[in-house]
Amino acid sequence: MRAGKQTFVYEHPPRVAAHASIVGPKESQGPLAAYFDEASQDDLFGQKTWELGESEMLRRCAGRAMRDGGLTQEETQAFFSGDLNNQIIATGFAARALGLPFVGLYGACSTFVEGLVLASALISAGFLENALCAASSHFCTAERQFRFPLEMGTQRPPSAHWTATAAGCALLRAGEGAGIYVTAGTLGRIIDYKIKDANHMGAAMAPAVQSTIAAHLDDTGATADDFDLIATGDLGWIGRDILLELFRESGRPLPPETLVDCGASLFYQEQDTHAGGSGCGCVASVTCGWLMKRMEQGELKRILVTGSGAMLSPTSTMQAETIPGVAYAVRLEVK
Repeated sequence: MRAGKQTFVYEHPPRVAAHASIVGPKESQGPLAAYFDEASQDDLFGQKTWELGESEMLRRCAGRAMRDGGLTQEETQAFFSGDLNNQIIATGFAARALGLPFVGLYGACSTFVEGLVLASALISAGFLENALCAASSHFCTAERQFRFPLEMGTQRPPSAHWTATAAGCALLRAGEGAGIYVTAGTLGRIIDYKIKDANHMGAAMAPAVQSTIAAHLDDTGATADDFDLIATGDLGWIGRDILLELFRESGRPLPPETLVDCGASLFYQEQDTHAGGSGCGCVASVTCGWLMKRMEQGELKRILVTGSGAMLSPTSTMQAETIPGVAYAVRLEVK
């Protein structure tokens, strides 16, 4: 069922039957380390290149979610996933290895939540009985593609994010029973505040996050008080402050204690990640690790997760284009 202009309220909401998260060495030293299912001290994941390592990390994560959910390869009906590499190659190679019907997505760092919105709609409508929703990122692959080769030792400004070496995967299934359900999803609009600095992603993405959260609240008639947490994806410490300021300026301030950011939660500030974490795997791993496990433990009953993405590429950067942002939101509830 459509609610308002941008939101789906799922008449037959899918249940999160299983979820898995894998992180790399730096993430395993952060404050959420205990919530991840696997922490590798090898950022190559046994492969010859970082790109193949990211693909292997994603493959392992999706495989673990399938096994934990009691599904075989033949029983799994769809794999919704994406990453930051050119033409989402890490995901494509993982999908090749998994042998699953594949829906490749690119919403930059918002990809995981985008997948949850779309897969939930197809399951609710009866087109699918189950689907894997996943995303990955890797610090070394992202730095090589979007900024500078690591060998150059380039100085990063304080506003720069640290791309998470991480993957998260949620297995959605039709049916009933106790557990976490995806009950609503909101599509985002492209919002462009004319930011051109590729080292200031929080500023580029915060306006899109503000737009999508406001749309979800307007479309559903909810308020921030209806959620135990509102979680954003990759704004980091600076972007989170910008988001709070945007809501204050709009006349509907968000309670700071309700708002958490996955990128600001993934690392300690002493880990020298500057503005905090980012990347497709950031919101995916933190949601499938920290947030969903807290829901299963009874600490949280209803949360709104908003993934944010900066829609740039090396080509657009070289053409001096601005960096538009997009965000997608899903409502997760324990039933």
